[in-house]
Amino acid sequence: MQVCPLDFRYGRDVMKQVFDENMRLENMLHVESALAGAHAAVGNINQEHAETIAAKASVEFVKLERVWEIEKDTNHDIMAMVKALTEQCGPAGDFVHLGATSNDIVDTVMAIQFKQALSIIEDDLIMLQHTIAELAEQHKGTVMVGRTHGQFAVPLTFGMKMAVYAREIQRHLDRLRESRPRICVGKMSGAVGTGAALGEHADDIQTRTMEILGLGAEEASLQLVGRDRYVEYVSLLANIAASLEKFAVEIRNLQRSEIAEVAEYFDVKKQVGSSTMAHKRNPITCENITGLARVARSFIIPTYENVPLWHERDLSNSAAERFTISHTSILVDDMLVKMTRVFSGLDVFPDNMLANIEKSNGLIMAEAVMMALVSKGMGRQEAHEIMRKLSMQAVETKIHLREQMTLDETISQLFSSEEIDVLMDPKSYIGKAEKIVEKALQDVR
Repeated sequence: MQVCPLDFRYGRDVMKQVFDENMRLENMLHVESALAGAHAAVGNINQEHAETIAAKASVEFVKLERVWEIEKDTNHDIMAMVKALTEQCGPAGDFVHLGATSNDIVDTVMAIQFKQALSIIEDDLIMLQHTIAELAEQHKGTVMVGRTHGQFAVPLTFGMKMAVYAREIQRHLDRLRESRPRICVGKMSGAVGTGAALGEHADDIQTRTMEILGLGAEEASLQLVGRDRYVEYVSLLANIAASLEKFAVEIRNLQRSEIAEVAEYFDVKKQVGSSTMAHKRNPITCENITGLARVARSFIIPTYENVPLWHERDLSNSAAERFTISHTSILVDDMLVKMTRVFSGLDVFPDNMLANIEKSNGLIMAEAVMMALVSKGMGRQEAHEIMRKLSMQAVETKIHLREQMTLDETISQLFSSEEIDVLMDPKSYIGKAEKIVEKALQDVR
């Protein structure tokens, strides 16, 4: 029976594998092996026993089905794993899980999963950034309407819009790389973090165990790795999800029939847009990303609520974390790959962009004229008021702003017809847009 959509609809195998139950068992066994190796290194157990544990600490010998069978009796998943491994180790089994508590294993496994997941997310971000950068370069001079409050503002270029997105992805990459050492941290310090059961070499055992696993070591813990680290991980992914939704919403808006400046790729030979409206080409991938982003961000709340546990720990975080970490990771990976696919196949319509500029009847050039008036010696406030009145008149009379300007005595005295033509050309008022694109591409590459 399949209930969760991650089982059949969303997510890639590469990320699902990180959180697969069999892989989780493999990682738990790997941690037990590393712990035994650390004990042997400090002389707590003999090397032969550590090597036996290491040899048997694999799903080749310890089967998930056997662990589940034992758990029915123990009602404790980690102890079930410990017993299943002990069964395989003969006399060396006496030293399995020596000095450890369950969450030494659970939290260290989670750190391994964080490390693997962040590597995948990092690759996803790099691929998305590369794809967006290609669009930025291709369209650095493609003039379009800039919009604020959903209304025409002033011109910019589509390439600049993409450069802004590429910069945003770079910041996510910076955050990921900077936070990785804080997030990928395990612990091996016993029931309340004192290391008492690990003996006089407790510090060395934790250090050696984490070095074997390629993880950082919790500097001071109670029974758990600090959940502020989990908050940082989920918040990082939620932040990425928010950016992806932002990109997706922009594409959805620009694909509106009355705007039609970009569109998702659509396979005209086979794809169906609607079961009844045969003409439809819907931005379904961007809509899907929008919906998944809301789910991914929703896991922030239980992640924060998992921080204030009772005393040295309780179990109220455990069930929530079985959902929050895996689901957020799988969904954000899925969204990143989909967003890359959208941008790589994006149809861009420069002619429609120019046509939409013309629909403004020249109003988007009001600021350009205002600044030109200032350059002629007029005060900024006076220039603003002149262009405000002319713009409102142009809207009321439904005539082009250029024509309205030629009827104004002040404008006609200050500017020739040729100068007005230049002022009303959107391509003449994109500022440093192309330079901004070039600088952004230089930096992100």
